Amino acid sequence: MTTLTATAADSVRGACDDVRDGTPDDTVDGVPVGIVARPGSTDQVAEVLKAAASHGLTVVPRGRGTKLTWGCPPASADLVVDLSAMDRVLDHAAGDLIVATQAGTRLADLQRVVGQGGQRLVLDETVPGASIGGTLSTNASGPERVLGGTARDLLIGVTVVRADGVVAKAGGRVVKNVAGYDLGKLMIGSFGTLAIVTEALFRLHPVPEERRWVSVTVEDTAAAGDLAQALVHSQTVPGAVEVDAPADGRLTVTALFAGRADGVTARAESALALLGAASTVTSQQPAGWTSYPWEAGETGLKLTCALSGVGEVLAAAAEVGARVRGSAGAGVLHAALAAPDAVPAALERLRATCTRNRGTAVVVDGPPEVKRTVDVWGPVPGLDLMRRVKDRFDPDHRLAPGRFVGGI
Repeated sequence: MTTLTATAADSVRGACDDVRDGTPDDTVDGVPVGIVARPGSTDQVAEVLKAAASHGLTVVPRGRGTKLTWGCPPASADLVVDLSAMDRVLDHAAGDLIVATQAGTRLADLQRVVGQGGQRLVLDETVPGASIGGTLSTNASGPERVLGGTARDLLIGVTVVRADGVVAKAGGRVVKNVAGYDLGKLMIGSFGTLAIVTEALFRLHPVPEERRWVSVTVEDTAAAGDLAQALVHSQTVPGAVEVDAPADGRLTVTALFAGRADGVTARAESALALLGAASTVTSQQPAGWTSYPWEAGETGLKLTCALSGVGEVLAAAAEVGARVRGSAGAGVLHAALAAPDAVPAALERLRATCTRNRGTAVVVDGPPEVKRTVDVWGPVPGLDLMRRVKDRFDPDHRLAPGRFVGGI
């Protein structure tokens, strides 16, 4: 139930031209929504949040709604701030390799714009239709995190609106400028609990001339882990090292090589020699390359570990019947569990294995009955500090309350 009153709703309507009542389609992970505001600018977002603050409304930001079931359900959602109208690429300074964009812009649309200048943002679209804001909020990244890094490595400037409606900016248009960069880092992966990101500035990379994927299939989880380590530590400099472990137990390790055509050919040949006679090379992106392994209704997990622990984590996943796909080269794997009643025991087993290998196991997405029976986030180092940060940014705990770790 929301606590929205008619007076509060009218106040929000006075701050934004596009406000409507929430519908069942607007629910946030099963939580009903009172009203939905669709501002068209940072200034309008600020006015909406000022109105919400004056009436103590809980607020959940939404980009394109592709990941609203990730994490925990919010304690309440009086107001959803829908950023889909803020969908413009503001500036592409190709000569400086930077791009400024509004948060509601789809990642795929931004890639098309910068691609016209032979450039790209090295962030994989892991969920079709995802927005820039949602990608930052959930810290989503795909295979190319191995060499290109994650959003934390690519974001150089950010504009946010605090819970009280105050606009704050950090960073700048110069790639080496690090002033205020910590604000951007705080926003990434915070699930909208600290402030609403309205604009972002990224550094770009050239589109590679050539791409080659070198793959090999193995039967043993330890072998898959060893091959991932060998590729990462080799002189071939792979842009990605992925493992795909379907239910049949056969594991495929795939490395991506991208760059100048002559260099890619030489590096791919070296990788073929490293992986053995059974390995193959192709210029076609493998099926499901950037996709998560889970389907609707299943439970999705994020498993992290030291690179040396990949084989052990893969073995534990196989034991509990989980399908796995992810960046073995970065120690970031994703797993899918089909049966809800099997999740608690499987999560306990995987969490123990990841912890032993200096990582974590969290529930990214899953059915409501699963989230009610397990600790979605698990033990989190630095939780006290995170709570103090939340108190500083959102002292009344009105932004996406309860969605993040420790009920933040």
